[in-house]
Amino acid sequence: MKPSKRLGSLSSAIFTEMGIRKRAIEQKGIKVIDLGIGSPDQPPAPHLVETLAKAVQNPLYYRYPTSEGSMEFRETVAAWYDYRFGVHLQPADEVLSLMGSQDGLAHLALAWIDEGDIVLVPDPGYPIYAASVTLAGGEVYPLPLTFDNQYLPDLEQIPDDICQRAKLMILNYPNNPLAATADLAFFEKVVAFAKKHEIIVAHDLAYSELAFDGYKPSSFLEVEGAKEIGIEFNSLSKSFNLAGCRIAYVAGNRDIIKPLAIVKSNIDYGVFLAVQEVAIAAMKADMAGLLPSIAESYQSRRDVLIDGLAKHGWNIEKPKATMFVWARIPEGWSSSEFAFELLEKAGVVVIPGNAFGQQGEGFVRIALVEEEEVLREAVRRIADSGMLSS
Repeated sequence: MKPSKRLGSLSSAIFTEMGIRKRAIEQKGIKVIDLGIGSPDQPPAPHLVETLAKAVQNPLYYRYPTSEGSMEFRETVAAWYDYRFGVHLQPADEVLSLMGSQDGLAHLALAWIDEGDIVLVPDPGYPIYAASVTLAGGEVYPLPLTFDNQYLPDLEQIPDDICQRAKLMILNYPNNPLAATADLAFFEKVVAFAKKHEIIVAHDLAYSELAFDGYKPSSFLEVEGAKEIGIEFNSLSKSFNLAGCRIAYVAGNRDIIKPLAIVKSNIDYGVFLAVQEVAIAAMKADMAGLLPSIAESYQSRRDVLIDGLAKHGWNIEKPKATMFVWARIPEGWSSSEFAFELLEKAGVVVIPGNAFGQQGEGFVRIALVEEEEVLREAVRRIADSGMLSS
C-alpha cells in the first residue's frame, strides 16, 4: 500500500526534519529555543477569553453552524474592513468564514484549478500556496521575489505564454517568510496586469495588524477595480492571538468566493459558533479601541533580536511587519547546513530559507515567538556558537 504520489511534491519535509533534530537535541538535556514555527505564544485579551468561556456554555452552539459563517460574523467582518481599510463589503456574499486562512488557501485551488492550469506563486512563499496547486493537479509557475526588486514580483518578466495559461496569482504582503511589504502603487499594477490577462488574484493579508514603526499595511481591495478580479484572505490568528481557535475569512469578489464556498460546503460544516462569537467580540473591541497593541510586543522583540545579533556581527535589516525576521546567513553555509548546525551548537531552531522556495537559499527565517528574555538568551547562544565568525 502506497500513499498518493501528490504527497511527494509537498514541502513539509524540512519542518519534519527540524522537529526530529530538535527532539534529538532535547534528549541530550538541552533546552531548545524554538524560533521555527510562527505560532503566537501569547493568549488573547482576558475579556476575549471570558467571552469564549461563556459562549461554549450556550447549548445552541453545539448544532452544526452554517458553512459560510453566521450573518453576524460576516457583518462584523464587513464593518471591520470598512473601519480599517475603507473597503465596503456585502456581508451576504462577499465574505466567507474559514477555519484559518490556510484552510481557505488550501481549498481555493480545488475550486478554480483544473489539470494543466497555471498558478503564479511567490518564491519564496508560504508552503500552502504551491501545495494547494499540486493537490489540485495544477502547475506552479514561481514568481521570484528578490532583494534587488524589493521582494516584489516583476510582472513584466512573466512570459506571454505563461500569462495566457495562468488562471490564478497568489500574493502575500506583509509577506511570510520575507516580512516584505507592498504599497498601493504595486497593487495597482497587479490589478492592471490581472485584468489584461484575465487572472484571478488571491491576496493573503494574514499579517495586516502586525506592523511596526508607524507602518500600516494596506488591503489589496483598496485599489479601484481590485474587487473585480480579486479576493483577500485575512485571519484573526495573528491579529488577536486566536491561532488555536482556527478562525479567518476571505473577502472580495462574490463570483470568485462562491466556488470556494461550494468546496467548503462539501468538506466541513463551518466554524464552531462559540469561536465565531469570540471573533466578533475581538473585531468589535478593536474598532472601539479596547484592545492592547499586539504589534508593539513584536516590535520590541524584533529590536531585541536584531540589535543583539548586530553587536556580534550578524547584521539584519529590520522588517516593518509580520512576526518573522528574514536573515541572510554568513557566507560558506547553505541554508539547511546553517540551520542544522545552529540547532546542534546553539540549541536554537530557525527554518532554512529554501523550505519556502529556491529563492530562499542563503537565508533563514526566524520567528519572534518567545519573550524578550528568551530572545536575549538565543542571541547569546548564537554568538557563543562561533558560527558568525566562521
